[in-house]
Amino acid sequence: MKRRYTQRICIAMILICFLSVADPVSATTISDLQENLKNDKSQLNNVNQQISDYEDEQQDVKEQINDLDTEMVALLTDINLIKEAISDKEEDIAQAQIAYDDALAVQQEQYESMKVRIKFMYERGEASYLEMFFGASSMSDMMNKANYVEELYEYDRNLLEEYKATVQRVAELQGELEEEKSELETSKTELEEEQAYVEDVLEQKKKEYENYNAVLAKAKREAAAYTAKIKQETAQIKKLEEEERKRKEEEERRRREEEERMQAEAQSASQTDGDNASGSSGGQQVPSFSGGGSKGQQIAEFACKYIGCPYVAGGTSLTNGADCSGFVMAVYQAFGISLPRTSYAQSTAGREVSYSEAQPGDIIYYGGHVGIYIGNGQIVHASTERTGIKINSATYRSIITVRRIV
Repeated sequence: MKRRYTQRICIAMILICFLSVADPVSATTISDLQENLKNDKSQLNNVNQQISDYEDEQQDVKEQINDLDTEMVALLTDINLIKEAISDKEEDIAQAQIAYDDALAVQQEQYESMKVRIKFMYERGEASYLEMFFGASSMSDMMNKANYVEELYEYDRNLLEEYKATVQRVAELQGELEEEKSELETSKTELEEEQAYVEDVLEQKKKEYENYNAVLAKAKREAAAYTAKIKQETAQIKKLEEEERKRKEEEERRRREEEERMQAEAQSASQTDGDNASGSSGGQQVPSFSGGGSKGQQIAEFACKYIGCPYVAGGTSLTNGADCSGFVMAVYQAFGISLPRTSYAQSTAGREVSYSEAQPGDIIYYGGHVGIYIGNGQIVHASTERTGIKINSATYRSIITVRRIV
């Protein structure tokens, strides 16, 4: 039992030492913090379970201590009762000794008296008997005297036997008392040995109880540390989530502003469509559109409104300048469609179709360059800083892929 208890205490101390080296909150991302929070909650549950187990075990030890205390009280009561019984028995033995001594003295006295009479009669011999008989006044008197001598002898013998029996009874009683006292003393010794054993076990249980106090105190400190860490992680996650929410709101606000700006630019460009087509095309002929048709057709028509606008490396503005991928992205964005920023990424958007199946609004990728197919074997694209946004033959360069977005 003691060995198992020692092993459990050692395991508990190792576990607590392991838990005490938990890293402080160092993660900076929500996912890392959530993972840490999950692990810390698991560790806290483990520690709380350990605390519950040790509290139950400590309660068991406390109940054992209470039982041992009760047993100790009973033992001490029994020991005191036996001590009183021994004392009473010693007093009985002392009284029996007095009675034995008195009976023995009376026996001895009677024995001495009988010896004197016998000696007297022996020394007087037959003459005494003859004198007693001849001195009798009659036969009856002689018979009475003879009976008297016989009765006196019988009386002495009976009295001596009676005293001998009394001495024997007192001696036997004294022996019984001595035996009873010996048994009581043996029981007292056994109870005292049991008392010593219970005291030893009680002392061990009290130490065991105190050791549980130390283990529980340390485990509770660890639980408090994990609780504080979980609280810190939860607060940090909440803070990062709030920051993420604000960032997304800001991105959404900027996106809406960009869409509104691009729609405004589109409306402005639509109003000056005639001027852009005649004065800014550099002599290029702009295809005519019906203004209806599919979504791809509408995208193609919208893109052609910006023919003649400048080419700006890294730009995404339809009116103030854009590069090839920025131009394609801005056109589609005006229709609420998000595309990747680079030409290579745009070459993987949507689904691939053959050039023979190309329709207005499809994206044609040439390897490092993209344009929007507008039909009749032509594309509109942000070409160079010198030419800006213009129309070209769709096959002016080797086509890598044609991507259909809508």
